[in-house]
Amino acid sequence: MSQLLKKSLKLALVQLASGADKTANLHNARTKVLEAAKAGANLVVLPECFNSPYGTKYFDKYAETLLPSPPSESASPTFHALSKLAKEANVYLVGGSIPERSDTDSKKLYNTSLTFSPSGDLIATHRKVHLFDIDIPGKIKFVESEVLSPGNKITIVDLPEYGKIGIAICYDIRFPELATIAARKGAFLLLYPGAFNLTTGALHWELLARARATDNQVFVGLCSPARDMNADYNAWGHSMVVDPNAHVLQQLDEKEGIVVQELETGKIEETRKGIPLYTQRRFDVYPDVSEGGRFKE
Repeated sequence: MSQLLKKSLKLALVQLASGADKTANLHNARTKVLEAAKAGANLVVLPECFNSPYGTKYFDKYAETLLPSPPSESASPTFHALSKLAKEANVYLVGGSIPERSDTDSKKLYNTSLTFSPSGDLIATHRKVHLFDIDIPGKIKFVESEVLSPGNKITIVDLPEYGKIGIAICYDIRFPELATIAARKGAFLLLYPGAFNLTTGALHWELLARARATDNQVFVGLCSPARDMNADYNAWGHSMVVDPNAHVLQQLDEKEGIVVQELETGKIEETRKGIPLYTQRRFDVYPDVSEGGRFKE
């Protein structure tokens, strides 16, 4: 059996504290990514909305135009900062997410993740597919769709030395179809930059990470912003790495920090040998969702 993770990889999740100053946020991200690279990371992940505060009232102000690609530095300083940083650190860099402005309709905004190779080339773009529209009485109401439009594709990216990874954003994790399709297309790792809050984080953050790992017998990484109780939106934190058996390998608290965790080759196959879900599915009883899926916007 060929191994989905071709060789062991060090994954870093950067739990970043971000504020109102985009330039300062980008500088802080650079410092932390270089720190992760110095610790041996091959793949580094930043949080959702890492270059700005998180909130519907902020998306328009901080939005950058990413198309046509590559954008000019004035259109997207974050694109260029991430590209240079991936090359400087010599890592694969999943740039959390940033607010994106449509190049064809200036009022249309997306929540978008950019992934760069160690050469600084853009290798994947994921627009958040499922928008965070919730209303838990007495707890929290948040309606991303007031200002954001959804993306329309599943994102799987090949890291040639290691294998395939699936990338989605925050609320996307609640929809197992995205994860199942990525895993059945050969992903060894599912990554979710995400900003759960104090209500949903306490309820479901770890549960969902472990559930997606259990469902698919792959590694899962969740990367949150650090918590700021003076901000309008209080992130849960607790960035974590989960293995294919749903063990939490590492987890931060709510403060700024970095997780660096080695993902061991062979672990997925060992897990699947013990609990062989992949040979036990009954597609004569129910459909194989991985036969469908949209992979282009």
